[in-house]
Amino acid sequence: MKKERQIAMKRLAAVMVSSAIALTACGGQGASSGEYDANSKATITWLNILHTASPPTDTILNKLEEKTNSDITFSWIPDASKEERINTALASDSLADIVTLTMLDNSSVRNSLKSGLFWEVEPYLKDYPNLAKISPDTIKSASIGGKLYGIPFQKDLARNGVTLRKDWLDKLGLEVPKTTDELMEVARAFTEDDPDGNGQDDTTGFVDRNDLVYGAFKTLGSYFGTPNNWQVSADGKMTPEFMTDGYLKTMNYMKQLYDKGYMNKDFAVTAKTDQQQKFAQGKAGIYVGALFDSKNLLNMSKGVQDNMQLVMANDITSTGKESDRAIWAANNGIGGLLAFPRTEVKDEAQLKRILQFVNDLLDEDSYALMTYGIEGTHYKLDDKDAATIINTDLWQQEVQPFAASRPKESGFKIHDADPLKQQADKMIADNANYAVLNPAYSLDSETYNTQGSELQKIITDATYKYILGEIDEAGFKEALETWKSSGGNSIIAEYEAAYKQAQSQ
Repeated sequence: MKKERQIAMKRLAAVMVSSAIALTACGGQGASSGEYDANSKATITWLNILHTASPPTDTILNKLEEKTNSDITFSWIPDASKEERINTALASDSLADIVTLTMLDNSSVRNSLKSGLFWEVEPYLKDYPNLAKISPDTIKSASIGGKLYGIPFQKDLARNGVTLRKDWLDKLGLEVPKTTDELMEVARAFTEDDPDGNGQDDTTGFVDRNDLVYGAFKTLGSYFGTPNNWQVSADGKMTPEFMTDGYLKTMNYMKQLYDKGYMNKDFAVTAKTDQQQKFAQGKAGIYVGALFDSKNLLNMSKGVQDNMQLVMANDITSTGKESDRAIWAANNGIGGLLAFPRTEVKDEAQLKRILQFVNDLLDEDSYALMTYGIEGTHYKLDDKDAATIINTDLWQQEVQPFAASRPKESGFKIHDADPLKQQADKMIADNANYAVLNPAYSLDSETYNTQGSELQKIITDATYKYILGEIDEAGFKEALETWKSSGGNSIIAEYEAAYKQAQSQ
């Protein structure tokens, strides 16, 4: 385990694929009409992912335009439908000057990057002060076939853990769990022992969502020793995570939670927003996901669960041994790419001006705008650069939608004054000491590029069916054989060859 550890607008009212197509007709026209210098005003279109219910108003957009000397038009794609819509946009060449690509393991995305559709940007990074600071490890992880086809979203390496209702733990006389067995007991007690004291059978332990990666499953998998997507042996043999004992143990754990009613029965069809609402409404007491979500969960509970108290855990193991502590690293610290299509960004001069724009988004002032908003309007700042939101509703409407568009999410002077958020940040930093990387993340497999997404659906469907009791272990093994015979064996062989080549360089 130790060897695996590594110390990464113009507002459009509604966004459909048609809005992206509309951008193709007008996208980039202003930006490609002449030569640019660093002081020229840029006209930029941006096909971006929306993680909130509604797009932002123009308040922060106007400030960003002023800060970056640009006119920006966003086309927002809701996160829930990003895979379908990004695939459609790529297939129909309905893009924009900047395209947010968060699914680097998606076959269509990967093939588009490799095909030369997007500019290779690594040679230009040295010319921009903020872009030049991107670490070689980050560049390597974000590269495909040794080439960097966009500016990486720099994320914290390992953000996940468990958030629990501390007030419920205290009421039931329970400690913060250190093992998966203790976590199971907390889930039982939160379900069966009336933790909210209302005399009704109306709570569960876990509340989860339809996401085997960013929901509970993958984080629980780390506690059972599951590798991060792939495991590589000393002699270079590659094993996918779903063929390991840790993965089976995680499925059994989730199945036990489901069978005993210790989690929401509708988890397989629950969206993230609904998951968080259920927690905030007091329907469940265990949330597995990004540790910084704890602050948002507490804020969402105001007026509904005003007595809610939260505590976080990031040191749970299945064995109780500190030496087995591990947490998966999301995409090796890469949140995707800001990519620049050659069909929209016509020449090197235009590319350089857009790179200057992205460089400006990495400034402290831009980060503050996209994270906290406008001082005095959305937040106040103390003498230690700690920010406190002073108008939550306004912040959610005008600022929050921009958070996922920040090219980098940490490492700035300004920070959150909220004690829960500060604790989450410390625990996320601590997680980096136990982070398990995906050894295949920067490797290339032609079969994976063409079939990977479709093949993964075989495993995802089988995993859900196992947890829901629709198939048994034999049925799951049948799915593994289908995966292997449908192209999985080729993916294994190609990754092993790529790994061997990388090791020899």
